[in-house]
Amino acid sequence: MTRIALDPFVRDLDGESAALRAAGPLAEVELPGGVHVYAVTRHAEARALLTDSRLVKDINVWNAWRRGEIPMDWPLIGLANPGRSMLTVDGADHRRLRTLVAQALTVKRVERLRAGIEALTNASLEKLAALPAGQPVDLKAEFAYPLPMNVISELMGVDAADHPRLKELFEKFFSTQTPPEEVPQMMADLGTLFTKIVDDKRANPGDDLTSALIAASENGDHLTDEEIVNTLQLIIAAGHETTISLIVNVVEALQTHPEQRKKVLNGEIGWDGVIEETLRWNTPTSHVLIRFATEDIEVGDRVLPKGEGLIVSFGALGRDEEQYGPTAGEFDAARTPNRHIAFGHGPHVCPGAALSRLEAGIALPALYERFPELDLAVPASELRNKPIVTQNDLHELPVKLGCPFGGAKK
Repeated sequence: MTRIALDPFVRDLDGESAALRAAGPLAEVELPGGVHVYAVTRHAEARALLTDSRLVKDINVWNAWRRGEIPMDWPLIGLANPGRSMLTVDGADHRRLRTLVAQALTVKRVERLRAGIEALTNASLEKLAALPAGQPVDLKAEFAYPLPMNVISELMGVDAADHPRLKELFEKFFSTQTPPEEVPQMMADLGTLFTKIVDDKRANPGDDLTSALIAASENGDHLTDEEIVNTLQLIIAAGHETTISLIVNVVEALQTHPEQRKKVLNGEIGWDGVIEETLRWNTPTSHVLIRFATEDIEVGDRVLPKGEGLIVSFGALGRDEEQYGPTAGEFDAARTPNRHIAFGHGPHVCPGAALSRLEAGIALPALYERFPELDLAVPASELRNKPIVTQNDLHELPVKLGCPFGGAKK
C-alpha cells in the first residue's frame, strides 16, 4: 500500500482528496511531522467505522504513542491528545461528559438563540455597510469570524475581551507550521486561559454552559476540573472554526457558480440546500484526528491493524462517487438526497451541528440580501488555504461588497 503524505501547506486539497479516494477505502498516510496513520476515505466505510466499538479514543492504545514515537512538541499534539473530555473517552464516560453539552445544544434550545444570532449578524452587516464604497474587504475577518466566535462565547460565558488572545492561540493550535519549540508553551497558555475562565465562572456563575458544567460537578455528576476545562476548550475551538469555514466556503462556492447563485437569490434553490451541499462538496473539516484500533479491523479488502491510528478524511469521502454518483465532484446546491456526514456519525457526532447550521442559515441569506452585488475581489485561483491539515480554511476571503441594498434608505 502506497503511503500518501498530507501536504502541511494544503496547496491542493482537492487533488490530495482524490488521491486518497483512489488509494481505496483505507489509505496509509503520513501526517506532518512524519507520523504514520491510516485514513478512511469512502462514505460507507466511514459510517461503519464511526460506530465500531473496536475503534476508541484512548491514545494509550496507539502503538506509536506507547513506543514513545510521538513527541510532545509535535504540531498536532493538541488534536491527537487534547486532554480528558468527551472527545477523548468512550462508553459510559463519554455519555456522562456529553450529556450536559448535548442538552444545551438540542435543536429546540439552539432555536432560542435565533434572535441573538440575527442581532449579531445585523450588527456585522451595518459595519460592513459603513466601509468606504469599493474598498475590498476580507469577509472572513470582518463577517465570518466575529459571528461564530461571539455566539459560542456567549453560550459558554467567555468574555469578549479574551477573543484576541483566543484567536492568537487557536491560530497556533491548528497550524502545522507552528514551530515545535513553541508548541508546549502554546498548549500551556491555552490551559491557563481556559482555567482562568472556569475559575472566574466558579466565582461568578451565569446563565451559560460553563457555569452549568461547574454546577453539575458540584451536584454529584463527578466532572473533574480537567474535564470542565478541556470541554470548554473543545467547544470553543470546534464551535467557531467549523462555522467560519462553512460561511466562507458557501460564499466561495456561490461566487464560482454564478448560475446557481442566481437561482439561490431568486428563491429557486433554498439556502438549506446550499449549506448542505457545501458541507459535502467543500467540507469545513478535511481530516479528523484520531481513533485507535483495539484489534485488527477489516475495511473493504484491507485491514486496519491493532494499535494503529485512524483519521477520517471528510474531504475525500464527501466526493465519493459510490455514495453520490458520477456528479460527486460537482457543486449542485439542488442535490437530493444529500446524506453527507460532514458533522460526523455515531456516538461522537458533533453536538454543535444544529447551531452551526442555524448560524450559517441566518448569516448567509442576510449577507446576500444586504449585498446582492457581492463578488470576489481576486480570482478564485488566487485564494489560498491556511496550513491546517484538519480544517479546510482560507487565509482570507477578499470581496467587493457592491452597493448595499436599501443603503440609501438607512
